[in-house]
Amino acid sequence: MDYGRLLASHLTEQADMTVACVEMPVEEAAGLGVMGVGPDWRVTGFAEKPAVAEEIPGKPGCVLINMGIYVFNADFLYEQLIRDADDPRSQHDFGRNVIPYVVPRYRVYAHRFAESCVGMEPDGTPYWRDVGTVDAYWEANVDLAKVVPALDLYDRSWPVWTHQEQLPPAKFVFDDGDRRGIAVDSLVSGGCIVSGATVRRSVLFSSVRVDSHSVVEDSVILPQTEIAGDVVLKRVVVDRGCRIPAGARIGVDPDRDRGRFHVTERGVTLVTPVMLGQPLYTVR
Repeated sequence: MDYGRLLASHLTEQADMTVACVEMPVEEAAGLGVMGVGPDWRVTGFAEKPAVAEEIPGKPGCVLINMGIYVFNADFLYEQLIRDADDPRSQHDFGRNVIPYVVPRYRVYAHRFAESCVGMEPDGTPYWRDVGTVDAYWEANVDLAKVVPALDLYDRSWPVWTHQEQLPPAKFVFDDGDRRGIAVDSLVSGGCIVSGATVRRSVLFSSVRVDSHSVVEDSVILPQTEIAGDVVLKRVVVDRGCRIPAGARIGVDPDRDRGRFHVTERGVTLVTPVMLGQPLYTVR
């Protein structure tokens, strides 16, 4: 998002508060916050996870989803936080208390993400993903490994600025007939070592090690994970700091996985240190 465009929209409308919103089909809105708006895009209502979502005027079948990105006039924000803190009936929750109180009393406007999205897809659909479930988190990450992903991490005109630990480059070792370190259609971060193993259509976060004769497919492996030899992982999300033992098969037999791990409705298996009987990862 180009926040400059969001700020300009806030000033143009002389708003007290502006809410960034993304348009979605009504059938995909379950579990999200839905904004009701008038023809001038002034917010008329806000409902958290409604059973029946209010559609956009003139766009049947579409709703506005609250992205959780807001612009406030500073004095107005201080005023509302103090008021809410002094209200003994409030749960002091932004979505449940602050926004519902503000909407009918002040100038609150919706800003459509399509007007400020950077590098929008050719069909005019802005890139936005909700990653509040294991399935959604897995899909959003695996999508990045596609040949042409919807989100271009390599756009030098609009780079992603974030802290990155100084790590050595990813390394792929061994080129024997039965032991070859390769990664295909995958993202492999710094500090990773793929040692005589095969990685396909997967995302490896920093400092992941995959040992000989192992196969990782359609998976998301979080940092500081060690995958021993002769392991098979398919459609899994492996939490930070896991130690996958030699010979493990995860994501191959969902019924067996359910006895030890969490398997989602879409068949993605979540693996955490606790599920493996290991201590939680701590920074070393």
